[in-house]
Amino acid sequence: MDRPIRILIVDDHPMVADGIRALLETFDDLEVVGTLHDGREAIDRAGELAPDVILLDLNMPRMDGLSATEILRESHPDVAVLILSMHDAPEYVATALRHGAAGYCLKDQPTEEIRRAIDVVLAGERYLCPGAESALEPTADGTEPLTSREQAILLLVAQGRSNKAVAHDLDISVRTVETHRKNIKRKLGISTTAGLTRYALEHGVLQGTGFRG
Repeated sequence: MDRPIRILIVDDHPMVADGIRALLETFDDLEVVGTLHDGREAIDRAGELAPDVILLDLNMPRMDGLSATEILRESHPDVAVLILSMHDAPEYVATALRHGAAGYCLKDQPTEEIRRAIDVVLAGERYLCPGAESALEPTADGTEPLTSREQAILLLVAQGRSNKAVAHDLDISVRTVETHRKNIKRKLGISTTAGLTRYALEHGVLQGTGFRG
């Protein structure tokens, strides 16, 4: 990347946000484009601030980090969301990943580790802070769990809906649907639409929908 990496910090504690900003601004190739205080504000201003990576707290007023992550991932699929939290329990980490976070980092990590987390998620890979790997528990068949939105899209795809139709039904962009489909295929290890349909049939995704194939 020829330009500085654009970072948006979202935390409802100004001292924490300012502290993180001061740490990150010691790196010449990082540019902090803003510090916001809740998830709603992040959603409203992400387009204007155009960050590459959003550092997002979990517990915030108006809208928490989990809800904000899911909406941000849909409206700005090219932006990586990195949860920066004080909670290290595996269930927090797993829930954040299910909502679409690209990584999970603890606030008490050394500056260099937070910087590494930014580089990892910016490269399109998943980052987990040391000790959080246990949160990545695979499903019974060994695949990675789908988010609630991915499950909804899998259902529509298995019903034969086109990307355009899915986008219309869920009121999201076609590009967002394409991103979700790519992630679903990666998580399930399936490369074709027919394979997704077969997976949905075999795992009961289509039960109760009236779909008979």
